[in-house]
Amino acid sequence: MEAITSEAELHALDRAPVVVSVDPEAGELLPGDPVNPRLREYTDTVERVRLPYWTSSLGTVIVVAYVEV
Repeated sequence: MEAITSEAELHALDRAPVVVSVDPEAGELLPGDPVNPRLREYTDTVERVRLPYWTSSLGTVIVVAYVEV
């Protein structure tokens, strides 16, 4: 993986999941179920990464997709 990705890109790919694992509410709520909204999207404009994720009722973070902007 290091052969095809720079160190800066690896840092960007590692940082977003760490942020949401530490603070599951770091991302913005996405429109959806008004009773139990759990789909969120964390966006890091500096690292140019978007991370849509879902949080369970126990606070577990489940990454839905990983999108590099």
